[in-house]
Amino acid sequence: MPREIPFYQVDAFTSHAFAGNPAAVCPLSAWLPDPVMQAIAGENNLSETAFFAPEGDGFRLRWFTPTHEVDLCGHATLASAHVLFSVLEPARTRVAFATRSGVLTVERAGEHLEMDFPSFPPSPLPEIPAALAAALGASPVATLAARSLVAVFDDAQVVRRLRPDLGAIAALDWSSVMITAPGDGIAGEADFVSRFFAPRFGVPEDPVTGSAHCTLAPYWGQRLGKSILRARQVSARGGELTCALRGERVGLIGDAVLVIRGTILLPSS
Repeated sequence: MPREIPFYQVDAFTSHAFAGNPAAVCPLSAWLPDPVMQAIAGENNLSETAFFAPEGDGFRLRWFTPTHEVDLCGHATLASAHVLFSVLEPARTRVAFATRSGVLTVERAGEHLEMDFPSFPPSPLPEIPAALAAALGASPVATLAARSLVAVFDDAQVVRRLRPDLGAIAALDWSSVMITAPGDGIAGEADFVSRFFAPRFGVPEDPVTGSAHCTLAPYWGQRLGKSILRARQVSARGGELTCALRGERVGLIGDAVLVIRGTILLPSS
């Protein structure tokens, strides 16, 4: 008989189905071999599949793109907490996940969920890499570096319209690229907008990237003089979140919607 693994698909950073960023969530009682989890993530073919298993008073959480395990993922963390709070343990109001990026907590915040993540403020690069401008098809006004390369534009409409060369982005020295600009009032009065590309990790464009806001929020917070910021990722699906700056941590506040529930059947041998 095949082994059955629970499967949930959650749209994160949105209040309605078929928007935001879809993540697969697989709760486990014990860990599967890494190649099996990677194969499941490849089969799901979503930007991330999350696996969590009990550890101490909480859980250990891991994230896989279709091709790699990653160190940090916001939307699949939000999705995992949503599955716990809404399906598996509805009396729970807070969860601590042990991860490659330390302990990440998620708790109910009224009708929303709030994640506590590390802050990764970016540093300015002395010049704009010519290869980046060529890959994007437009020259940013500034380039920053943190865990990803950040291209800053003055116009939110430029961010919306760009059609980057994903092959050229994959060839850059950076594993992922964010593009960002101030909000223009079109995206629900967002303070800033962004998009995120990671083709080298099997994610051509990520619909809504929570971890990117660990870098974008400190940058825009300092630039705009705000500690609470409304953000919108202007991908085709689109999504929104609120960012709260707290020194070396960033609160990421958003919604999630369960859209699929099922079972993965693994061969018994």
